[in-house]
Amino acid sequence: MRAAAPPAASRIGPGPAAEAAEPVTKGEFDALMAPLGPFGPTPVMLAGVSGGPHSLALALLTDAWARARGGRLLALVCDHGLRPESGEEAAGVAAMLARRGIAARVESLGLTPGAGAQERARAARLRALLRACRAQGAPWLLLGHHRHDQAETLLMRALAGSGPAGLAAMATVRAEAEALVLRPLLGVAPARLEAVVAEAGLEPVRDPSNRDARFTRIRLRGGLGEGAVSVLAETAARFGQRRRRMAAQVAGRLAGAAMLHDAGFARLDLPALGSDPVARAALSALVRVVAGAAYPPPEAAVGRLLAQGEGTLAGVVLRRGGLLLREAAALGPPVEARAGALWDGRFRLVGAPPPGAMIGAAGEAARRLKRPGWMPAGVVPTLPALYVNGTLAEVPALAYRIASCRADSAFRFAPAGGAMT
Repeated sequence: MRAAAPPAASRIGPGPAAEAAEPVTKGEFDALMAPLGPFGPTPVMLAGVSGGPHSLALALLTDAWARARGGRLLALVCDHGLRPESGEEAAGVAAMLARRGIAARVESLGLTPGAGAQERARAARLRALLRACRAQGAPWLLLGHHRHDQAETLLMRALAGSGPAGLAAMATVRAEAEALVLRPLLGVAPARLEAVVAEAGLEPVRDPSNRDARFTRIRLRGGLGEGAVSVLAETAARFGQRRRRMAAQVAGRLAGAAMLHDAGFARLDLPALGSDPVARAALSALVRVVAGAAYPPPEAAVGRLLAQGEGTLAGVVLRRGGLLLREAAALGPPVEARAGALWDGRFRLVGAPPPGAMIGAAGEAARRLKRPGWMPAGVVPTLPALYVNGTLAEVPALAYRIASCRADSAFRFAPAGGAMT
């Protein structure tokens, strides 16, 4: 049975907490942005704006920040489609921003109500925002998560059994293939953001799903007092410091012990990699990237693989001698060949493919093709290829193309989970 759609959003003024709080100043926002740079002259920024008070505050603050540097902001308003009114609401938010002189456009996600609606909406929204960054030439994507969001994220991850890296919750900076994702407001209380919007005389949209106790996050939110939020946010910050220190150590270890190739495999110097916690974290990052996975494998399983020196884990094969490659049996299914399509969580298609083409694994048949001397034979079946009418038409990494294939496309190694560290 399809879940009932939540009620329409409402526009209401700030509550008492917002009226009592001081708005974030331009100077404070400058200080929050400074460590996330450098940004260079005339920065082009993109921000996700739902119309809620916190993302509206982000838009107002970022617009002023960008204008002061000769740059510009584009606000992207996503219409999730989960309620009949969502399209009208998104258009209203874009119009409200336009009246403030902030460029805005609406992106329709076309989601349907049902199980996992919030998770599906968050994932689809992020994909849409990153696509817009690529299309607009905006190297920075700003999101309006604040201190309470950070506290809730830590609590949810703790309940799910996350380790130290997960308990660092959201990072202020995260690299994606399309842009750097920035969250400058993670240490800011939401009441101060609501005060920014109130000072500007804007009425935010309140999404009723943010008060729907059917969702775990909302139930947790209702039980968190300000004292608990402060403790959780501080805890996340300390875990974040630990995560950054580990990331720096992992980057140093990988620089001396690994070579990642854009054909989707890596070569490891296992003695140089070592077997300590940094080595396990480094191998975990490599496994995630080579597998095209969103998250790393369990730490204990990585430790066992490292101790054995060979084996299979999370869709990746480690061979004795240090070759790390995608497991052929775990490859993703074919997908429609269109510009920007991601296959197997690893390779993104760029350019114009032939009409009706599909992306799939090159497969065992590609072993007969000539390969570069640097490419291990085991990598060949895992390469991305174009198929036309079921026929292997092109394997760009092997410089193979049948005469009738009129493609003007290529594949870029772009693992779904982002950079290794």
